[in-house]
Amino acid sequence: MPSSSLRRGWIVPLCCAVVLVPLAIASKSFVKPETKPAVNYPAHDAHSDEKVAIAADPYDTPEKAKIFSVDFAAHGFLPVFFLVTNDGDQPIALANMEITMITGNRAKLTPIGAEDLYRRLSNPQAHTAPSPLPIPLPHKKPLSEKAMEEIELAHFAARAVEPHTTQSGFLFFDVGGIAAPLKGASVEVTGVDDAKGTELLYFEITMDKYLNRPANP
Repeated sequence: MPSSSLRRGWIVPLCCAVVLVPLAIASKSFVKPETKPAVNYPAHDAHSDEKVAIAADPYDTPEKAKIFSVDFAAHGFLPVFFLVTNDGDQPIALANMEITMITGNRAKLTPIGAEDLYRRLSNPQAHTAPSPLPIPLPHKKPLSEKAMEEIELAHFAARAVEPHTTQSGFLFFDVGGIAAPLKGASVEVTGVDDAKGTELLYFEITMDKYLNRPANP
C-alpha cells in the first residue's frame, strides 16, 4: 500500500508537468535581440564629438525574422532594429526625434506606429491614412493577444538615453511594392537633443553599409 500511494504521488506532478511545459512554450513572450553598442552594427553613424552613435539593423531575411511570430514581410513591412548609444556623461532626449528612411528612388518612409500596425495586420486591405468615414470599419481578422504583445515589446519606445547606455527596439517601415528597398537607402535621424535641449547634428545611416557587410565566416 505505501508503494502504491508513492506512485500516485509521483503521477500527479508528472502529469501537471507534461501539460504545463507545452503551455509555457506556447505562451513564451517575445525576446528582443541582444543590445550591443551602436558602433558594433555595420550600418551606423557615430558622432565622436557628441559621443552619440545610432545604428539600424534590418531584419530582412527569413533567418533573422524567426524571432517574430508575425510574418511582417508577408504584409509588406520591414522590421529594423534601431539602437541609440550615449557614451557621454549627460543624458540625451529622444522626445523630439524624427526618423525617415529615404529609399534609392527617393521615396520617404516613416516608421509605422503601433496602432496603425495593428490595424494593417488585422486588415491587409486597410491603409494607414485615417478613414473618411465617421465610424471605423471593423477589422476582418483581429490580431491575437500574443501578436499585439509582441509588437508592443518589440517597438522602439525610448524617450531618453542615460549616460553610457544603449536603448534599442524595432521600427517598422511599409515597403510594400518597393523592390530592393534597402539598396541605396539611408535612415536619417533628427531631433536628438542633449541635456540642455540643444539639438545634435543629424544622423545619416547608409543602408549599403549593411548590404555590403562582410559575410559571416
